[in-house]
Amino acid sequence: MPAFYNWHIHLLQRRALEPWFRRMPRSTVLEIGCGVGRWTRRLARAGHDVLGLDLSSLMVQEASRRGRADGARCRFLVADIADLPLRRRFDRIVGVTVLQHVLDADRFSACLRSLADHLADDGLMVLLEAAPRRSTGRCNSDVFVARSEREWTDAFAAAGLACAAIEAVDPAPFKIWFLPWYKRLPRWVAVPLLLLVTAATLPIDLLTARWGRATSWHKVFVLAHAGGRRR
Repeated sequence: MPAFYNWHIHLLQRRALEPWFRRMPRSTVLEIGCGVGRWTRRLARAGHDVLGLDLSSLMVQEASRRGRADGARCRFLVADIADLPLRRRFDRIVGVTVLQHVLDADRFSACLRSLADHLADDGLMVLLEAAPRRSTGRCNSDVFVARSEREWTDAFAAAGLACAAIEAVDPAPFKIWFLPWYKRLPRWVAVPLLLLVTAATLPIDLLTARWGRATSWHKVFVLAHAGGRRR
């Protein structure tokens, strides 16, 4: 995607996540699907003890290189969320647009159970994922699925997790209407149209997130063990 679109997405994610990051006392943190360590390094610089996981060894290599380059005290590991090789639990678990790429239903459930097992008794899990109010396959692909908000909360409950909060990220619907067309159009048409859609979307997303849960495509789920304790 063009740089302006990636900047737009990062801005919305940061705006949605920062309040939860600021509230975190210095903690042990597990970031799943860390990629090149964008959030891992940010949390480490804030004083947290952070471990970033990714399924891709290339991503982990690059995340480690960037961590060394900017002096962030964090560690990275190649690992599968569904079968974590860790023998510890964490005060916080963070995931940003990771589980929406787990397409298989059984594997998705296994990932949530594994994460619940690695969350401390009084810990919190913060997940930002595609979660429209109603089921839709409009933007689904062979690497992505948009589960409805209800599907997410049902899956959390099955894993022994309860939602402490659900918050909107991007209430404006324009980009979701347009994105299925983006790859069908010639690039010289698609990119300018995407720029227009992004420009129209950004102020709405920034101004209406507090009230826009019903139309938001992405949600932040803040989770704890059901009943307040790990079962």
